[in-house]
Amino acid sequence: MIYAATLVVLFLGASAFLVRLLVGPRLADRVVALDGVLTCAALAIITDSARVGSTRYLSVAVVVALVAFAGTVIYARFIEARSTDGERPVSDETGG
Repeated sequence: MIYAATLVVLFLGASAFLVRLLVGPRLADRVVALDGVLTCAALAIITDSARVGSTRYLSVAVVVALVAFAGTVIYARFIEARSTDGERPVSDETGG
């Protein structure tokens, strides 16, 4: 019963993120919404794995979470580069 309730809450959260993904209005809103949808998907996979008592799909959940994180970082760099009026952002790590 608790697993079903958890999956329902995750579905509702993912639905709200999908609305934000489609409505927008800015690219940053859509990036955060996509990250939220993928996070809900990873949590749903983890919840289902706990429900069936198997660790078979936990690696899939880790990959989905890593893809979500990497995608958010890449889009954040893209948004940052777009907002600097054509100048390339300087990274602190490169020393330049």
